[in-house]
Amino acid sequence: MKPDSPSRLLRRAAAFFQVATLAAGALALTVEAADDRVKVDNDHARVLVVSSPPGAKSELHEHKMNRVMIYLDPGKMTLTDTAGAVETLDFKAGEVLWSAVTTRPHVSFNVADHSVRIVEVELKSKPDGAKAANPPDLDWVRLDPKHCKVEIDNEQVRVVRARYGPHEKGVLHEHAWSYVVVFLTDCRLKVTSADGQSGTAIKVPGDVTAGRPSKHVEENLSDKPLEVMVVEFKK
Repeated sequence: MKPDSPSRLLRRAAAFFQVATLAAGALALTVEAADDRVKVDNDHARVLVVSSPPGAKSELHEHKMNRVMIYLDPGKMTLTDTAGAVETLDFKAGEVLWSAVTTRPHVSFNVADHSVRIVEVELKSKPDGAKAANPPDLDWVRLDPKHCKVEIDNEQVRVVRARYGPHEKGVLHEHAWSYVVVFLTDCRLKVTSADGQSGTAIKVPGDVTAGRPSKHVEENLSDKPLEVMVVEFKK
């Protein structure tokens, strides 16, 4: 057998590196796509915005952290565990649910005829039975019940739904805990701190921002109602 000519070896090498480059590019795109789902990742939580196409079925998996699930779209999903037990979730747009650590691996299946976007807040703290600090004196839930409603309140988190009508303004309040804000509607929100400094946030549904303990007032600058879900981390 004749040895390969230098030109043939060069063509083979070029083909190999082309395949390797394409493979590396595909891997990079996969990693980037996965990272694009993560909107916040700090000491308190990892927050992902995921989209499930109609008929999508997940791999067998489990969840080792308690989660807060915020649904941006209406839909229906089934969860089937390894014992064959099936749980059906029917949810509305803007609904929030508590999702505890799973006891068995399961497969999720989107049985709706449309895509469903979900904000998953994975809690990094662990329930330990210790009492969390009380809300501050300037607690917005107590001071502004017109705009604030508690949806979930447990050892790890307090989840508050805040709604402001067109051009409505809240009251000065304090966040004693770190938190994330999930925007459920389009938003033009003016935030003024206790020392008078202000800024405007322009957001769309599904945007997520992280906040630290602070005092401020919110004002809806839009002609339309504004709605957000705020997950406050007690630990």
